[in-house]
Amino acid sequence: MSIETIMSICLGIGLAASAGFRVFVPLFTLSLASHLNWIPVNDSWSWLGETPALIALGIAMIFEVLAYYIPFIDNILDMIAIPLAAIAGTAVMASTLVDLSPLITWGLAIIAGGGTAAAINSATAATRLTSTATTGGLGNPIVSTVETGTATVMSFASIFIPILAFVLVLFIFFVGIKLFKKITT
Repeated sequence: MSIETIMSICLGIGLAASAGFRVFVPLFTLSLASHLNWIPVNDSWSWLGETPALIALGIAMIFEVLAYYIPFIDNILDMIAIPLAAIAGTAVMASTLVDLSPLITWGLAIIAGGGTAAAINSATAATRLTSTATTGGLGNPIVSTVETGTATVMSFASIFIPILAFVLVLFIFFVGIKLFKKITT
């Protein structure tokens, strides 16, 4: 396995994790990076770097980020975000895997990309639900800010330092497991 393949896997997993926090932040970041020729994308995903995709994903990202600051809407978004995050995680993973067979590309995309995004999004939805229940929704803007910030940092780390992004994903899972064990015991 080449270093380029390892880096593209780390890039995809980092972006997929970011999709677990915000669906459109990593898609926009990937579109921007592709548009500026910072990273290569799979040939069938080259449309992602075109101007119409960049504009559409930028608008979607802005609306998504702002919508999470609207009470009640944030909880509704959480209900539909889990499948959307899984799809986005699969898409960003598949788009960044270059020079692999379709079987390996889609297997990794679905399992590592979609699975990572869905797991993280499920945890963030539970966090927001807890925040809503314990603060009457007053704490939700803080949760939203942390999620958006994490999605942004993860997206840019994935583009510029994929290995660091992969380590951050492992750290996020480690902390999440520790918190889950602490809460359930």
